[in-house]
Amino acid sequence: MNVILTTLNAKYIHSSLALRYLRTYVEEDFPCTQIREYTIKDPASHIVADLYAQKPDVIACSVYIWNVEETLPLLSMLKKVLPNTSIVLGGPEVSYDTRHWMERCPDIDFIVQGEGEGTFHHLLTTLSRCESVQEVNGLVYRENGQIRANAPRPKLALHQIPSPYRDDTDIASLRNRVVYYETSRGCPFSCQFCLSSIESGVRYFPLERVKADLKRLIDSGIKTIKFVDRTFNLHRQYALDLFQFLIDNRRDTVFQFEITGDILPREIVDFLKESAPQGLFRFEIGVQSTNDLTNTLVKRRQNFARLRDTILAVKESGKIVQHLDLIAGLPEEDYHSFKKTFNDVFVFEPDELQLGFLKMLRGTGMRQRAAQFDYVFMDHAPYEIFSNHVLSYDEVLRIKQVEDVLEKYWNEGKLRHTVQYLTRHVFPSPFDFFQMFGHYWESQGWSKIGHQLEDLFVRLNEFLATTCQIEQRQAARSYMMYDFLLQHRVRPHKVWWEKELDRAARSRLADWIFDHPHHFGPDFARLQLTRNDIEKHTVIEILPHLIHPRNPHLPAQDEPGLLLFYYPPGLQKGQQPAPYVSPLPEQAQILCS
Repeated sequence: MNVILTTLNAKYIHSSLALRYLRTYVEEDFPCTQIREYTIKDPASHIVADLYAQKPDVIACSVYIWNVEETLPLLSMLKKVLPNTSIVLGGPEVSYDTRHWMERCPDIDFIVQGEGEGTFHHLLTTLSRCESVQEVNGLVYRENGQIRANAPRPKLALHQIPSPYRDDTDIASLRNRVVYYETSRGCPFSCQFCLSSIESGVRYFPLERVKADLKRLIDSGIKTIKFVDRTFNLHRQYALDLFQFLIDNRRDTVFQFEITGDILPREIVDFLKESAPQGLFRFEIGVQSTNDLTNTLVKRRQNFARLRDTILAVKESGKIVQHLDLIAGLPEEDYHSFKKTFNDVFVFEPDELQLGFLKMLRGTGMRQRAAQFDYVFMDHAPYEIFSNHVLSYDEVLRIKQVEDVLEKYWNEGKLRHTVQYLTRHVFPSPFDFFQMFGHYWESQGWSKIGHQLEDLFVRLNEFLATTCQIEQRQAARSYMMYDFLLQHRVRPHKVWWEKELDRAARSRLADWIFDHPHHFGPDFARLQLTRNDIEKHTVIEILPHLIHPRNPHLPAQDEPGLLLFYYPPGLQKGQQPAPYVSPLPEQAQILCS
């Protein structure tokens, strides 16, 4: 049989782990099995034409909340041009409420519920023999116009499932994409908003098999490997062994893990602080809420004091990128409670803070109890909430304004020092800054248009003019100048502010800096820049206020500062110029006039 495994990824850079598991599990008996990956942005007619050209006997689609609404119309088109092809769906989005999906889309022939390898292989075997599918456990199907659901299939022992990454040609095609990997299946927790809570128990793949897979991926030049284990650090020794293995075998690959912070042993934190190279690991830690009642209602156990200690210890190491998650709209978390949650977490100033909104996923306890909290939510995926009995839709929209500017002004990292100054020294709290700015951003219509780097600075400067005192604006302007120059790898010829120095004054100041290199400290003096280097490869500016980018706890000083950015020739992507800030000496002030 000619079998096509397919899915619509959210972006081209993503890849499908599920399809690769299915292929390796069935290809010995069904060698004409291939993977065809697309994205949700690809034109439906192009996808249908491509699949039609393969003349498949079976098309199996992996379905998630991000692609279900784009997938269903494809099925109708495929059935029209391939009426004799069996269409099989699987994945978390269709594993629950299967009758709903079969009724909504008559073009679905089969749905594989839950873990799919064994069921899919059994289904292919049955179809190839033209036998009845009544004995295929884990399968939903149609029989004489009726929807039937067979008994669930027992879980496989994970050592029976072949590696999803043993095809060298496939691995080579993933070199510049995100590769997903799992060392375990299942979750020990019962968070009612998460599908992982439905499956009890945790099973592990053999450690040596995992190491062999990872070594193959690393040696093949894969850039990013994202582990999809729900709690990578659940098994202390297993996690420690893998961290050590990845450190010992590192090349250019970056590894991302989902970590439960309050159960991460201090032993592992200390090991990583001592042994992990900078930038090798990224931790995604779900905080979600700091409201104790809310966490109790969603059956989420969380020791925030221990979580805080872990986050701060990891941050102190300076080696691991931290991505923290929040969910707005959880039970009994009203607007003011969420504001507290946001501030509780933003104080850590993580590398990224993702603000998401509760989604009523099919099969979860939260969806089953939606009426208890008066939830109003989308009928179709992604099932995001509109409101509940303590959070109005108006308040949800206000929090979405926070999300918008948080992404642009913090997570993108382009104004990190400016935002640290504003949230620490100007606005009552981080949430107040993002909320006020988000409201202004929305009122100006900026959420409906794109933005370039310069726009971010100009728009923030405009907002601050409506809210801040002149001294605060001058200090913020100084930080914004610093952040803007930090975003370039070559000296920018255009800046967003009006320059204080004309060509002659800059030339005199450059002469003074050449004659007094120790003014910016020993690190600058060791550069031994020539007068020509200063002229060609630096930006020199007078700051309205003296700032302290490396010490954000210090307030800006109401005196001018001298700023110099050196752009060494040949800076590569990810590298930054060298910034120097100092008080403006009296001699230099005279030269500037």
